[in-house]
Amino acid sequence: MTAREKHLVELVDDAGRVLGETTVAAAHQPPGRLHRAFSVLLVDPRGRILLQQRAAVKTRFPLRWANACCGHPLPGESLVEAANRRLAEELGVDPVDLTEVGIYLYYAEDPATGRVEFEYDHVLRADVPADLPIRPDPEEVATLRWVDPRELEADLDVDPRAYAPWLGGVVNRLLRPARPAADVARAGAPADEAPERSGGG
Repeated sequence: MTAREKHLVELVDDAGRVLGETTVAAAHQPPGRLHRAFSVLLVDPRGRILLQQRAAVKTRFPLRWANACCGHPLPGESLVEAANRRLAEELGVDPVDLTEVGIYLYYAEDPATGRVEFEYDHVLRADVPADLPIRPDPEEVATLRWVDPRELEADLDVDPRAYAPWLGGVVNRLLRPARPAADVARAGAPADEAPERSGGG
């Protein structure tokens, strides 16, 4: 078990209210426990987003393409602080200004590792310069690429198994941020929007 698997996460209900805490490892064991997470989208001046291919050693969805980085705030830690910590750890990126564009509540099983994602996912956006210095950690990231998010949406429908199961919902929040986050969480709609992605595979 990696050191990060021993970190604590906040257990929440489907409205994001804190119910308690457990370890990362325990939260991702079947059948999964709903917990707070975040997904960061880095957006360049052309509107492209940074994707990372998750390293082969990842315990959940290794070698799948995902957004710039993901993680879990420690109990009581702010989302911005946690997200900038993970950006530094995974990508070597200095702190950025982050804005929440929505919440994505989803469940996904990883057939490769037997782990489960059941997350109340805060989607965070940062607009970054074209020459953003990036120094990825090879233990976290296999490779990187910049993509147009609308082209990515189309490719997610064509080849969903190449991508992490949460990516479609995260990109949807970027492109359609109008609905209030609380309404999205209560509706539970994101889990139903992409059923073929929710099962992994």
